Amino acid sequence: MKVAVCVNRVPDTETKVKIGADGKTIDKTGVNYILNPYDEFAVEEALRVKEKFGGEVIVISLGGSENVEVIRKALAMGADKGILLKDDSQRDTFSIAKALAEVLKEISPDITFFGKQSIDYDDQAMPSLVGELLGIPSITVVVKLEINEDRTVIAEREIEGGREKVRGKLPIIIGAQRGLNEPRYPSLKGIMAAKSKPVEEREAPKFENKTEVIEMLLPPPKKPGRILGTDASAVPELVRLLREEAKVI
Repeated sequence: MKVAVCVNRVPDTETKVKIGADGKTIDKTGVNYILNPYDEFAVEEALRVKEKFGGEVIVISLGGSENVEVIRKALAMGADKGILLKDDSQRDTFSIAKALAEVLKEISPDITFFGKQSIDYDDQAMPSLVGELLGIPSITVVVKLEINEDRTVIAEREIEGGREKVRGKLPIIIGAQRGLNEPRYPSLKGIMAAKSKPVEEREAPKFENKTEVIEMLLPPPKKPGRILGTDASAVPELVRLLREEAKVI
């Protein structure tokens, strides 16, 4: 079984983000970067597929030279090799998806894993968009996955208010959601072995962006809290404010 995993390098969730001088990107000064958390579930599930069926796991990432760090983490977890599509330019989702689709078409994996979304832009479009570009089915927000010997796939995915089961057939793209598995920690042996595993670096295919960031804004600061009273007499005013000001009831 040939398995691919597409991973991204994102700012740590604990990072206090500041907007850069251009007003369109974040200020990278002092920012700690990590493997996208949802991509960890994708890597773990890819490794479980390999352990069940044999084969290899190939990790793919698009970005600058720094993206080798997240590829190496996936290799330390147990992946076999990596491909870095080098590009320092600002790309939109479509341009990234086109480049990933090109390399996936070349290596022709049986199954490709993504995290359901990348926490930097949160658009949740990548797995479905790559699937559309390749002309193969995709199932996203997956919390349970079953792959059978006859190459059929049964995935359980989260939907609003519940879950649904979807049947498909390899080749397929899966967008991993929290709860699909518990990602393993890289062992010392795995970390050492990752240093000698191959990471192929190649220039990312160029495609025109379909969208442009015009301006990046921080959310407005929260208003200070108010104390309306300390007994039941404050309830009518509280209800009025919740209805007329907060508009939550």
